[in-house]
Amino acid sequence: MTSTVQGIGDLATTLVGVSGEYFVAAELSRRGYIASITLRNTRGIDVLAANSDASKSVGIQVKTNTTKKKDWLLNEKADTARSDSHFYVFVNLNDPGLLPRFHVVPSKVVAAYVSSSHKKWESTLGRGGRPHSLHNPMRHFRDPQNEYLDKWELLGLD
Repeated sequence: MTSTVQGIGDLATTLVGVSGEYFVAAELSRRGYIASITLRNTRGIDVLAANSDASKSVGIQVKTNTTKKKDWLLNEKADTARSDSHFYVFVNLNDPGLLPRFHVVPSKVVAAYVSSSHKKWESTLGRGGRPHSLHNPMRHFRDPQNEYLDKWELLGLD
């Protein structure tokens, strides 16, 4: 049985991710960049983007949610994924009929954020006053103040 994500009907989790990738590629193209979605087995890069003469390029990992929350789930690999040419684009799909929202964040910022916030989470007590599991591979990235909303210029492709 296919898992579902709450927020946009019963859109399957896989389709949520694929939708986010295509929306990112479309937005990059709309802005005059070259965008190519990678094969599913390309580790850590969902979209390759370049300027119009292909003299500058970046790899983008896309994380998509179907809620209005500015909160995305990552795994522990995000702690160490740090490169000047690697970015995350976090997508809020929103409801059908509304445009998605894009948060463009350098991987170094994401790595610092998820590492710090996970250490803080580990040091607090969970439900019932029990310690959190120190081996939890899940991480969260949040942008509650929209600091990275539509910050496409951070890609450095101009």
